[in-house]
Amino acid sequence: MSSTSIDARTRARVFAELESRTFDLAVIGGGITGAGIARDAAMRGLSVALVEARDYASGTSSRSSKMIHGGLRYLSQGDIALVKEAASERQILRRIAPHLTRLSPFLIPTTNMAMTAKLRTGLWTFEKLGGVPEGEKHEVISLAELQRREPLMRTDRLSGAVLYPEFLTDDARLVLANIRSAQGAGATVINHAAASRLTGDGLVAASTLDGENLAARIRARLVVNAAGAWVDQVRGLETGEGGARLSLSRGIHLVLSRERLPINATLIIRAPDKRSIFAVPRGPFTYIGTTDVFHDGADYWPEPTRGDIDYLLRATEAALAVDPITDADVVSLWTGVRPLIAQPGKKANEVSRKDEIWTSPGGLISIAGGKLSAYRAMAERVVDLVVARLGATILPCATADTPLPGGSGNASDGLRDLDPPSAERLIGLYGDEAEAIVGAGGDVAAEASRAVTHEGAATLEDYWVRRSARAWFDHDAGRDALAPAASAMGALLGWDDDTRAAQIAHCRRIHHDSRRLLAAKGE
Repeated sequence: MSSTSIDARTRARVFAELESRTFDLAVIGGGITGAGIARDAAMRGLSVALVEARDYASGTSSRSSKMIHGGLRYLSQGDIALVKEAASERQILRRIAPHLTRLSPFLIPTTNMAMTAKLRTGLWTFEKLGGVPEGEKHEVISLAELQRREPLMRTDRLSGAVLYPEFLTDDARLVLANIRSAQGAGATVINHAAASRLTGDGLVAASTLDGENLAARIRARLVVNAAGAWVDQVRGLETGEGGARLSLSRGIHLVLSRERLPINATLIIRAPDKRSIFAVPRGPFTYIGTTDVFHDGADYWPEPTRGDIDYLLRATEAALAVDPITDADVVSLWTGVRPLIAQPGKKANEVSRKDEIWTSPGGLISIAGGKLSAYRAMAERVVDLVVARLGATILPCATADTPLPGGSGNASDGLRDLDPPSAERLIGLYGDEAEAIVGAGGDVAAEASRAVTHEGAATLEDYWVRRSARAWFDHDAGRDALAPAASAMGALLGWDDDTRAAQIAHCRRIHHDSRRLLAAKGE
C-alpha cells in the first residue's frame, strides 16, 4: 500500500511519474465520480492515473446540498431502482466514512391524513429497500409535537409531520477521501492538470497553475471521461465526437447564521411552485437550497440570478415565521451546475438523476449524471466495464468494505480539551485524523499546512473552499482565515509576498463575486 498523503510540493515528481509508464486506466476528472472510479480500479489492482483540471471537487462535487440521502422523492417518479441503490449506498458510506455521514432528522410537514399515509408507504418501501436499522425508521408526529420541535414552522395549514433520519456530509471532503484512498491503493493522482488532447493511446495533460510549466503525455490502455459538467468538452477532444449529451441545471444555496434561522431538524419546505427545498442546520449556521433551473455553460463559479436568491428567501419566509430575510443576513452562498443526461421537453427538476455510461467509436468511456449518494455503485459499474474491456483478471471490488481515510477509528479521545463545537468541526472534517491537527496547534495554520502536505492543496482557494469549508461555514465567510492560511501555505510552497497577496485577493474576489447580486455588506 502507498501513502494516502498527497503532498503538493511533489508535483514535478508526479508529472514525471505520469510519463514513466503505461497505465491500465487514465481517469479525466477529480470530482466524486472520477475519484470513486480511481479508488475502485486501483483497489482491484489496475494501474491508474487521474488528472483534474482544477482542484479535486472543484465543480459540482463541492456545490451539492451536502446530503447522503436515499432519494425518497424518486419513489413518486416510480424510479425504484434508483431509490434502492441510493438507500443501500448510504448505509455503506456510513460504514466506511462515519465521520462524513452525520445522522440528521429530516422533517416533512403534512397537510392531511392522505399525505401522511402516502409518505408512510413511500418511507416503508425506502426502508425495506435500503435495509434501514430498526432504530432509524420513520415516525409520525402530531401537530403539537411539530410545534414543540420546530416553533418557527407556520402550522396553520398543517396536520403534523413525518420524521425520518438521513445523513449530511461534507461533499468536498468525501471526494478528497476517495482521492487519497485511490493514491493509497497505488493510483497516481494530480490536480490542477487539464487534459488538453486525447492521443488514441492516452492523453496529454498540462498544469493549470500560474507559473508552473509542467506537462505529461500519459499513455493508458483505456481512458474514462468523468469530467462532470465538462463531459461534453472532453468528448470534443476526440476526433469525430460531438453533440451535447448533457443538460446543465443550476442550483444555489444560501447560508445564514443559526441565530437568524434557528431550526433543529432538516426541514423539507414546500415552495410556492410545489418544489421541495431544504433548510439545513449545520453548527452555528443554517443553509437553504436549492434551485433547479437550466443553465448555459459549464462554469466553475456560476453566478446566481436575483430570481434564484429571492425564490429561496420567499419560500423560507412562507414556511417559517421569521422576520423578512434580507441580503445582509446571507453569510455566504454557493452555486453549482448539475450534469444531467439531456431529456428534451422536460423541466430541469423533472430530468432523471440516473447515471449513463457510453463508449465512443474511438473507445473513450464517458459517464455522467447520477447522485452523490450513489457514487460508489456508479464507480463499480464503470470499473466492471473497464475490466471487461481490458480482459483483466483482477481482485474483486472492495470499496464497500474498506474504510476511507479518517474513517477507521474514534478521534474523540484526543480532542477532550476542545470546546464541543470545535471538536465536532474537526471530527467532521478529519475523522480519526483530527488529532494530528490538534497536535500541530489546532489552528488555521495547522489545517492549511496539512492541506498542503497531506491533501494536495496547491492554492489558497483549495484550502479555504474545499479542505476547510470556511468559505461557506465560518464567521464572515472565513475571510479572517485567509492571511494566516496563506502564510502557512506560502512557507511550504515557496510563495513570496506578492504571491501570498495574490492568493488572498483571488479568494476575496470569489467571495465578492458570489455576492454581486446582494446588497453590499462589509466588502
